[in-house]
Amino acid sequence: MNKIAILGAGNMGGAVALGLHSFAPEHKLLVTTAHATTLEKYAALGIETSLDNAKAAEWASVIIIGVKPWLVQGLLGEIKPHLGGKLLLSLAAGIPSSQMADWLSGVAPSAAYTVIPNLAAEVGESMTFASAILGQADDTVKALFDKVGRTLIVDERRLNAGMMVASCGTAFALRYARAAMEGGVQLGLYPAEAREAVYQTMKGAVDLASAHGTHPEAEIDRVTTPGGITIRGLNAMEEAGFTAAVVAGLTKG
Repeated sequence: MNKIAILGAGNMGGAVALGLHSFAPEHKLLVTTAHATTLEKYAALGIETSLDNAKAAEWASVIIIGVKPWLVQGLLGEIKPHLGGKLLLSLAAGIPSSQMADWLSGVAPSAAYTVIPNLAAEVGESMTFASAILGQADDTVKALFDKVGRTLIVDERRLNAGMMVASCGTAFALRYARAAMEGGVQLGLYPAEAREAVYQTMKGAVDLASAHGTHPEAEIDRVTTPGGITIRGLNAMEEAGFTAAVVAGLTKG
């Protein structure tokens, strides 16, 4: 059992908090935010809450930083006296490990990692990427985030790629879902019917390819009849720049 403090339970920190509460109940959890009203929803679930980051960090064995990137340095200043020998995980994207290491100068956490989950941590389905900042490798990171999905430990060079594909990727996938729903309504489905159909189709497609361990194109081939409507739809999407748009969104974001 770990005592886990999530300092800054906003969108991402909150998703991790809710996921750990649901899927890792063996750990003790405490969350902080800047506003008492925000803590009420966590307290209502039985999660310990606090407005005091320093006291939360002192209590914890694992400290998860969930604040926005521009607030990280200030938060570290608050909690520095309580980091020694503890596992420190930062959910803040875009901060180089060298910068984090500089901010941690003079303290000795057992290990520090940048961890990039996605919002599906809330329902136990995150794809999380993590990269070491300093200290010894710690199996706790993968074990912990595997409770709320799947986790890959990568070097810093690949962390940004993981963020674009998996964390930003949630928005990209849902933008496709929105477009498919609009198309379904244009074809004659009611909005609620289109929403149900698109979500189930996306889930089914992913589960199918995952179960078979296949490349997406293998499953696409199975439903693409020569001269049929699927190939006409695929070709129309490509003429509109579908693949190029996705790759551009990932690489130029």
